[in-house]
Amino acid sequence: MTIQRMDHVSVVVDDLEAAKAFFVQLGMELEGEAPVAGESVDRVNGIDGIRVDIAMMRTPDGHGRLELTKFHHPQAVESQPENAPNILGLRSIMFAVDDIDAAVAGLLPHGAELVGEVVQYEDSYRLCYLRGPAGIIVALAEQLG
Repeated sequence: MTIQRMDHVSVVVDDLEAAKAFFVQLGMELEGEAPVAGESVDRVNGIDGIRVDIAMMRTPDGHGRLELTKFHHPQAVESQPENAPNILGLRSIMFAVDDIDAAVAGLLPHGAELVGEVVQYEDSYRLCYLRGPAGIIVALAEQLG
């Protein structure tokens, strides 16, 4: 058995419209939206009565995808946005950008907050972590040279 590819990363959000706007501002494209419910959804999740709306976002190159999920039933469990970057579990979602300063400036009005600061790593990259929708950490990397 060999995997074929990583299909997507899924993020549960409380405000689907705001999350879509955040990732569109970053440069992702809305691939599609759909309500999702039914017996097979309940069974795969191990929860009865699931009703969600999803928005599938994709990177401009078409290779990366991000599923944004808004739970209507049952209600989503509150996240812990104050969690530090060293907490166990999914750490961050990283995107390569061509201008990190412009990307940060464009995301701040969409609720992004810098976790630390924009830094230069050796002569290779400028990097930063932002707290994005639902408290997730969005990492940005601008390759230098």
